[in-house]
Amino acid sequence: MLEQKFRKYYQMVFIDPILKTVRCKFSPSVITLASGVVGLLIIPALYVHYTYLAIFLLLFSGYLDTLDGSIARACSNSTELGGVLDIVTDRIVESSVLFAFFITNPKNGIPCFLMLFANLICISSFLVVGIFVEKNSNKSFFYHEGLIERAEAFIFYILMMLLPEYFALLAYSYIILVLLTAFLHLRFFHLWHKENS
Repeated sequence: MLEQKFRKYYQMVFIDPILKTVRCKFSPSVITLASGVVGLLIIPALYVHYTYLAIFLLLFSGYLDTLDGSIARACSNSTELGGVLDIVTDRIVESSVLFAFFITNPKNGIPCFLMLFANLICISSFLVVGIFVEKNSNKSFFYHEGLIERAEAFIFYILMMLLPEYFALLAYSYIILVLLTAFLHLRFFHLWHKENS
């Protein structure tokens, strides 16, 4: 939701200057994989209580995730493999954060599991809609906007890192919003299917 509203400003300030500098020197897939590696480093950072380093790694991973697609489009180098790597890498980063929360404080096991559970349902609903709805989009698949997307998820994760005393409240709020997002994806598909069948 936030990405749709602020992406053009983010693109102008943080992405376009880099595109002019690096041009097509780097493979988008390499940047995607780097995003995943940076995301994995959140686990040890959070485990040793380097909270601000973990936040930096999360944000840098997210930045690389936006940079790879921009480079692919600017260099006419978008591929189906790149789209697949992007989706898988995003899940690696999100799962790394949730695993880091768990090993940092095993008492948070149930909310961590439920967040992972909600993420799985939401991404499944998102991908199923993307597969079956044939519609042009600026991404490599149909993109149905939801309440909780990567920007909102990152905000929740950062708040959980900074405010561990409110972890349960933030986690269960996140779970509800993610499941509601999954419901909205399926509702959209149901209405679309009725109109097109």
